[in-house]
Amino acid sequence: MATEDPATPNDPSRDSRRPWEQRLHEAGNRIEDDLHRFIKYINDEIVPDVRRNGSDALRSAAAELNRLARRMDDRAGRTPPAPPPPGEPKP
Repeated sequence: MATEDPATPNDPSRDSRRPWEQRLHEAGNRIEDDLHRFIKYINDEIVPDVRRNGSDALRSAAAELNRLARRMDDRAGRTPPAPPPPGEPKP
């Protein structure tokens, strides 16, 4: 008596999904795993660095904006306003 291979298409225990559905399911699982690794990387590597260097980045951006404002004032022929003294509340 011949035994039937358990992986035959007529085996009820075999996954009943169509091949494209199975591939889609596997792709979804891989995407989900990749997303979890990406989130972990952002939380473990990027966020702490931004927290450490965030104030430096803001100061650098403020200096660039100040230079841009001066150039705009120069082109418009205006005299830029004097910066407020340190410690004085901003309007």
